[in-house]
Amino acid sequence: MSDHDDFAFDVAPGIPAPLPKGEEVLWQGRPDTSALAREAFKIRWIAAYMALIVLWKAGAGFADGGAALALLRGLPYLVLAIAAVAVVWLLAWAQARATVYTITTARVLMKIGAALSVTYNIPFAQVGTARLDLKPTGTGTIALETLGETRLAFAALWPHLRPGRLKKTEPALRCIPDAENVARLLAEAAETRLAMPVVSRVDAAPADAVAAE
Repeated sequence: MSDHDDFAFDVAPGIPAPLPKGEEVLWQGRPDTSALAREAFKIRWIAAYMALIVLWKAGAGFADGGAALALLRGLPYLVLAIAAVAVVWLLAWAQARATVYTITTARVLMKIGAALSVTYNIPFAQVGTARLDLKPTGTGTIALETLGETRLAFAALWPHLRPGRLKKTEPALRCIPDAENVARLLAEAAETRLAMPVVSRVDAAPADAVAAE
């Protein structure tokens, strides 16, 4: 697994370097902003918390001086609540906009980062398990459990990771539309790739002899 610092221009959206001969792009996508705001940024929880504050302030004002004082005390907090929810939504939109997930015939590429763009290269051979968390809306998250001792920093990957995995982070295609079909495509591509024999030259054999490992 490797990452790429994307200060240079990509050769194609989400692909920082030319693909090897014979490797093809099968799918590209990015998170759905609404789903990302709900699941990663917890916008519903934030909105509910802010609503409770507005109701508390307005209720205290009503108890002290009726509807006029309730409006006077509650309105500033209502404005702050709307602003807070709007900021969270914009953060989710910026993350989704800056992200490009790519599945090729050999790997998964994850271009992420709204402030500093980085591309993670995850070959199928380094993926032990892929798990799909499918939502009723059709969006879902495909988490990739990587093999070996490679550890990816939580802060560097967030929110493009499987929730609840702090000890060993799992990179994830987060909140993507049509997730079930994308997961099926990924599984088929990985199965095809890993079933291909690796051909190498045998040193002790004649120069034109090869063996499939």
